[in-house]
Amino acid sequence: MKISCVLLTMGTRPAELRRAIQSVFEQDTVDVEVVVVGNGSALPELPDGVTAVQLTENLGIPEGRNHGVSACGGDIVLFLDDDGWYRSRDLARHVHDRFLEDPGLGAISFRIADPDGGPDQRRHVPRLRSGDPQRSSRVTTFLGGACAIRREAFDRGGGLPGEFFYAHEETDLAWSILDAGYEIIYDADAVMYHPAVAPTRHSDFYRLNARNRVWLARRNLPWPLVVVYLANWVAITLLRERSGMALRAWFRGFREGWRSDAGRRRPIRWSTVWRMTRTGRPPVI
Repeated sequence: MKISCVLLTMGTRPAELRRAIQSVFEQDTVDVEVVVVGNGSALPELPDGVTAVQLTENLGIPEGRNHGVSACGGDIVLFLDDDGWYRSRDLARHVHDRFLEDPGLGAISFRIADPDGGPDQRRHVPRLRSGDPQRSSRVTTFLGGACAIRREAFDRGGGLPGEFFYAHEETDLAWSILDAGYEIIYDADAVMYHPAVAPTRHSDFYRLNARNRVWLARRNLPWPLVVVYLANWVAITLLRERSGMALRAWFRGFREGWRSDAGRRRPIRWSTVWRMTRTGRPPVI
């Protein structure tokens, strides 16, 4: 199976981008096609053999990755951010063999390790019981910048929702992949490095997080679950957040999610809801 790696960059981290590309080139026994997408910024000089996709404006993370996928030819697509890199040289071979052995495997979410030796962050483990990052399991979503997706599953799931711009786009695709009959796993043996950073560093984090959560529910869930899912997240947000500014931004995004066009509605089947529940994360939280 052919493997491609789509690297998204804003052009602000040229040294880190070179490190990320080098970690892909250093993969043993498997050749990996590298596609670098410049998301609204000029690309630096790239090594020979790298395919460059230059976008004239910042289209957001999901649409930038969609353009990268359109330019690649892999049966398996790795997504990597420009400030991440692969720790081991056999990750691509490991991923290749997992997909080859299991035709029903749609996506693999990687374990993210702290390059400075700190503990693995629980928020990077895409399941409710995230206390042990060393434990692999079936899951219902994946990490956008630390994953591998079967191209066939990506296409059947409709790709990433470009209109989301940032936040929850992976879950939108994951639920579609699950509804198409594929499985998603969190593989603790598939390890990459990424510095520990807070998602709240993005200026629009709270607004987009809330807006896209509403869109996610409206697009993908049966209507009874839309109400339960969003009611749960309102309660969770009120319990978690102590900042008045953050709460105002979150509820502004929540209102925007109801008032704006969420895009195509394709609710998952109740049988998929049951599969997700058995996996450990019903789509109500």
